[in-house]
Amino acid sequence: MAVALRVASARARPYAAALRRDAARLLGAIGLGRCELSLIVVDDATIRGLNREFRGKDAPTDVLSFSQVEEAGGPPPNPAEIVNSPRTVLGDVVVSIDTALRQAKEFEVAPAARLRRLLVHGVLHLIGYDHERSLAEARRMFTRERELEASLASWGTRPVPPARGRIRKSRTR
Repeated sequence: MAVALRVASARARPYAAALRRDAARLLGAIGLGRCELSLIVVDDATIRGLNREFRGKDAPTDVLSFSQVEEAGGPPPNPAEIVNSPRTVLGDVVVSIDTALRQAKEFEVAPAARLRRLLVHGVLHLIGYDHERSLAEARRMFTRERELEASLASWGTRPVPPARGRIRKSRTR
């Protein structure tokens, strides 16, 4: 299975099918449709604990990413060098449904659209994008985020395309 989805909050159940579909389409759009992604939807209390433990920030956040392709202490992965293979585990994206729903109301967007944006944001972090490194990196990431979100939104109810794309060479480690 390319996308493993775990819904740990009842508030997220109505969005689960669309999130799984968006995640599969997103992986295909970035050329990593054969890779594995774990997507977990939690409440604010759970994400707050994760944010405190892994980032030292004692507050809930909207999305966290835990990359499996980034080497500990090493440079971020180059998205063009990630191998599109069932053996490639990209990592975990954890989304807070509570924060996402509050933000959807605040930004006056549909909850599904907000969840889609957070999914894209989290996956981009997994594969090496980071808006906190520099202003140039932030521009690069947010431009790619908008492109991918628009692409996913335009899919509507079309079926998920088969995973394909060129096989990428892995980095020498």
